[in-house]
Amino acid sequence: QVQLVESGGGLVQAGGSLRLSCAASGLAFSNYAMGWFRQAPGKEREFVAVINWSGGSTYYTDSVKGRFTISRDNAKNTVYLQMNSLKPEDTAVYYCGANRAGTYIAATYDYWGQGTQVTVSS
Repeated sequence: QVQLVESGGGLVQAGGSLRLSCAASGLAFSNYAMGWFRQAPGKEREFVAVINWSGGSTYYTDSVKGRFTISRDNAKNTVYLQMNSLKPEDTAVYYCGANRAGTYIAATYDYWGQGTQVTVSS
């Protein structure tokens, strides 16, 4: 079965950095675009970043542009999210998802991980 397993979350001070990883198994990884989403308490899941199947195209929500970088290693079936200059408003559970179309719409994603908590203290 398909599994997406996120790791790398934790507690960090404002201005700090974290690198999230999402390891995929059970799917043809290089056939899928991969996205990162986040969900804060009491809020809906929101789009963060997406990368196409080859890694040659990326797209970010405005609030993370210039601070976050999405990348992937198809040989390792893994997608990453490098998060720099973190802010308290980045605090959320971060989820990775697999999507053939490479959209920013959560409902179009085929598979999801279980999430990893990111907490940014002020």
